[in-house]
Amino acid sequence: MTATVPPAPSENPIPDPAGRVELPPGAVLTDARFVNDDLLPVPLARRRWTTYNFTALWVGMAHNIPSWLLASGLVALGMDWKQAVVTIALANVIVLAPMLLTGHAGPKYGIPFPVLARASFGLRGANLPAMIRAGVACAWFGIQTWIGGQGIFVLLGKLFGGWAEASEVGGQPWTLWVCFVLFWALELAIIYRGMEALRRFENWAAPFVIVGALVLLVWVANKAGGLGPLLDQPSKLGWGADFWPVFFPSLMGMIAFWSTLSLNIPDFTRFGAGQRAQVWGQTLGLPTTMTLFALLSVFVTSGSQAVYGAAIWDPVQLAAKTDNVFGLLFALVTVLVATISVNIAANVVSPAYDLANLAPRFITFRTGALITGVVGVVIMPWKLTETPELYIFTWLGLVGGLLGTVAGILIADYWIVRRTRLDLTDLYTPGGRYWYTSGWNVHAVVAFAVGGVLAVGGSHSAPGKGPFPQDGLIPFLKPLADYGWAVGLAASLVVYVALTAGRRRV
Repeated sequence: MTATVPPAPSENPIPDPAGRVELPPGAVLTDARFVNDDLLPVPLARRRWTTYNFTALWVGMAHNIPSWLLASGLVALGMDWKQAVVTIALANVIVLAPMLLTGHAGPKYGIPFPVLARASFGLRGANLPAMIRAGVACAWFGIQTWIGGQGIFVLLGKLFGGWAEASEVGGQPWTLWVCFVLFWALELAIIYRGMEALRRFENWAAPFVIVGALVLLVWVANKAGGLGPLLDQPSKLGWGADFWPVFFPSLMGMIAFWSTLSLNIPDFTRFGAGQRAQVWGQTLGLPTTMTLFALLSVFVTSGSQAVYGAAIWDPVQLAAKTDNVFGLLFALVTVLVATISVNIAANVVSPAYDLANLAPRFITFRTGALITGVVGVVIMPWKLTETPELYIFTWLGLVGGLLGTVAGILIADYWIVRRTRLDLTDLYTPGGRYWYTSGWNVHAVVAFAVGGVLAVGGSHSAPGKGPFPQDGLIPFLKPLADYGWAVGLAASLVVYVALTAGRRRV
């Protein structure tokens, strides 16, 4: 395949007042192993996402059922509502930092994450972090699709009745499988239309979901005559010795919730009109939205305690309590929009680019999206969300450690080693400055190995609660397991900088 970039008005690099860069005039990149139209830098004329677009993106992604359930998972582990909200808020402030740092290359160079990773890992080596990230995103896509399908199943069952009593296939009612498959197909149909369609969808989805969540709050507060006693429930852990062993792994789990996005955010910021748009858009959209959404989930659940005598953390189960047909239909549409907005943006875009980077000649962005959809089903997402321990400690903790390791290398290479200077042409050219040793940067691989082992080598599970040994995979690393994301990021960053000391380059 030959990819030709339209001529630009000046020499390489081609700056503009906002500091953005294009390929040199008339550049022709011919090696189909590393180039296709989806991986090329976005031309300056098409980099037009504004602060509102990025804020709306995050509002749309944060307002979803798994985000709503984060607080309930922490409360189930013994925290009170204040501890849960503080944990979620702190995690999102922390994860915002790598999000902004890795997002910088997007509006400046117009490149997606797999191409940015070529600068540190090499043209071939970039497939290592890309496939790790793709695997995680595919799993998340399956999880979100399963949860969305369950929401449709519950609400349609309330409308039509009899759905839950249908004959079972694979341990679930066949009607639930139908909802899952239909929802899966709808998501892929939307992303198949491309990134511009996604931008338009997120613009109106974000305010719609906010309105839906507020309507749920007003409805339950009205039925309760105020908020219930849940806000007065004491913590089972206190603030002493029992709290911290739960807090730190939970904090890492909450960070891991968005750790995939902290890597693949260039997939979106590459369409940004400038750094101000992505910085302000993400800052206004991520930590504020997630914190307010956690508070909203607590307040609504508190109201459900007062009305029904038991805390109902799942917004779908709560909405199903109404007998109003219009209310049920509104809740159904809100669940659809909320889940689609996060799942497509967070979990389809990234693996689609990653798979395209793996084999550009054969896999386009659209083909990668379809592969993501298939893999998301094969991993059986219904198994990953069975218990809070499996979901927060095992799943989120493990992927957070690995993705934090990749983030440390990207940040070290782009900000410390290269001082944000890249050669766009060489990012697509074998034999160039990012070719290293047959397309692999050994320094990045070593840093990844060290950071990864330190981050997840001590992974452990309580007896009967997970897949790991009670004493950890590597027992002497067990104390580090609760801090996997931070350990992985810091260790890989330090190792990479040490290995590349004195080799500062473009």
